[in-house]
Parts: sequence; structure tokens; C-alpha cells
Amino acid sequence: MNISFDFSSRVALVVGGSKGIGQRVCIDLLNSGAKVFYVSRNRSQDLDSLGAKHLKCDLRNELAIKSCFDKLPSLDFLVNCAAINHCKKIEKISSQEWDDVLAVNLRAYFITCKEAVEKMKKANFGRIVNVSSIAGRHRSLVSGTHYVASKSAIIGLTRQLAYECAGDNITVNVVCPSQTMTPMLKESMTSEQIEQLCTAIPLKRIAETQDQSLPILFLCSDGANYITGAAIDINGGQY
Repeated sequence: MNISFDFSSRVALVVGGSKGIGQRVCIDLLNSGAKVFYVSRNRSQDLDSLGAKHLKCDLRNELAIKSCFDKLPSLDFLVNCAAINHCKKIEKISSQEWDDVLAVNLRAYFITCKEAVEKMKKANFGRIVNVSSIAGRHRSLVSGTHYVASKSAIIGLTRQLAYECAGDNITVNVVCPSQTMTPMLKESMTSEQIEQLCTAIPLKRIAETQDQSLPILFLCSDGANYITGAAIDINGGQY
């Protein structure tokens, strides 16, 4: 896509950046000149070769998350993309699995946002973009109640944080992607389910990762200076 941004003076942290939408966000930020750090359990050779810096972290561990922020020279953009998903009906979900999903999909977002705000307030500037899901807006065809609950809660977290941070020139927004061609999608849905889904989407295709990445970069750009607390659907017209 012939869309460009200039982030040559910016430092970005992408949580959950090693694959899927997060990896595409990292690539597009790097191509826009940003200095990019990405948090994940496993590193991405593709990102490393482009100059991104890997910060290894278990997002269930608060001290490990805080340690990642200690390694940053500064911080302009935080993009929260990390998520785990299990496709189970409620009667098959254990309390431990519920806690595990909420720990990564919601609690970690709270901790990263808290750490980011502390840094951004000192600079009187910041852009936070959280990644929810179409499931957080409506429901999911395949995912469990724990995943949907976490994605819905991210929207509330974002809106309240946007209100609290507005006076410090920090914008906080959330995007709600629909199904996107990522490893998680291929693990969650069969080829037949994916084909059926395509026919039900008004734009008649499943999103590519850059369809989700570029709106995130826009929310980090000067073009979005007056947008905060917004929940933006990126779903091909599914309502």
C-alpha cells in the first residue's frame, strides 16, 4: 500500500510483536523510521534483521514487564497486541485457564499502560493503541468466553485511560480487528470455516495484517492528534 508516515524521531514498544498483527506493526513502524522494541517470549529473526530490538518477557510476570520498560531509552508509542485464545465452550473452561487468558489479554495491558503513562507524562507526549477484537464488540464464532470478556474489557480500559491522560497530551485508542490472516486464525478456524467466513464479510475477504497495521500507525501519527478514547472497527463492514 502506498501510505507513508514519518516516525524518524520516535521510540515505539510493541507488546506481542513477534508474529501476526504485532509483527506487521513492527515492520511498518521500522519502515517509517521509528526505533522499535518488541516484547514477546520468542524473538523474530525477520524483525531482528530489520533492526528491531527484542525484549524477552512472560506477560504473566509483572516484574518481567516492568524490566522491559527499564530498558527503553524513552517511549513515544505503545502498541498492545499480545493475546492468547482458546476455542472452548464455557463448560470446558477451567478457572485456571480463565485466569491465564485474562492475565495475558487484560492484566498485562493494564501493567504496560501504567508503565507507559509514567514515562509519557514526563515527556508530555504519548500515543497508546490497544488491540481488542470484533469479539470484544459483539461475540465470537469460535473463541471462548474468557477471550471475549478480555477483549471487551480492553475497550473499557482504553476509554477510561484516555479520559485520565488527556491533560498530559497522551492519546489512548483501541482498534477492534475482525478475523485476520495470522497464525492464531489458522489455529482457531478450519479452512472450511475460513471460506464460509469470507462469503459473509461485506468486503468478501479476510483482512491481511497490514489492513490492521496501517490504522494503528495512523493513530500514532499527527493526523490523529485530536482522536482519543475511540474504538475503531477494522472489520470489512461486519456489524
